[in-house]
Amino acid sequence: MKKITVALLGFLSIVSVVNAQKKKTSGAIQFENTVDPAAMALASGIQLTDQMKARMPSSSKTNFELLFTATNASYMPVEETEDSNGAGGGGGGMGRMMMRFGGAGGNREYYYTFADKSLTEVFDLNDTTYYMPSKLTLSTSGPISSFRMGAGNPNDTTKAKAAQAPKIEVVKTDSTKQILGFTCHQAIVRSTRAIKILDMDKNVVEETKIWYTNDLGFDFSPNPNMWTEGTVLAIEGRGNSTVAKSIEYRNVSAKDVTAPKKAKLISPEEYKSKMENMMKRFRQNRPGGGGSQIRSFGMN
Repeated sequence: MKKITVALLGFLSIVSVVNAQKKKTSGAIQFENTVDPAAMALASGIQLTDQMKARMPSSSKTNFELLFTATNASYMPVEETEDSNGAGGGGGGMGRMMMRFGGAGGNREYYYTFADKSLTEVFDLNDTTYYMPSKLTLSTSGPISSFRMGAGNPNDTTKAKAAQAPKIEVVKTDSTKQILGFTCHQAIVRSTRAIKILDMDKNVVEETKIWYTNDLGFDFSPNPNMWTEGTVLAIEGRGNSTVAKSIEYRNVSAKDVTAPKKAKLISPEEYKSKMENMMKRFRQNRPGGGGSQIRSFGMN
């Protein structure tokens, strides 16, 4: 009887361990994205007037949720952006504008397939729901998209213009830190690009820190264009950061991590063309036409 009891206890212990391990293959991670538009502009080499700074929110925060299973994940915003100073003048504010035009995740849904590191981006545009396939990658266009001011006058050399693609360098350091109890390793993405301001050539160097862990067993990044390896739990740039705040292991339905089927396929080239046409119409409809433009930041 004693042997049977010991064997039974051993069996139950194994079952308990297996169930615990199985449980940790699915759950939810909460992320917080913080954007400081003025700091991002300065990091990109743009000098802002006091009036321009006053119209920008000092910070804009958005919460996102990652749902994951053993094979798939989804990542999307869970509440509206909150601007620290009322969005600097109403109308939804700069923070919401950047979200709407594709920055910092925006009102978009991202679906990840771990096996091949593929990604499906789902979003609404002109009353149509689109899906755009891609993959986790490190963007060659740099951590922060280029700014272009003074779009109405292409010969105006007193304001920063769009630059060529920057030189990208990835430096993996020995630095580590704990995020949600996981040991995260640091990779620094350094981009150097040449711009011209006041007829002077200037190199702008941006550094973005990526903190990733291999302990979760899957590949993911809250910014699909800022990924080197593992599960990224924090991305820190000048004026822009996304950090994991909490994790909960629980059952996640396959439906919650599967892209919706009722969406229209769009290629990156088609998306770029639609966005360029949209921005063109936006500039033409502004008072005086051809006003200044700030291109979107972040994920896209």
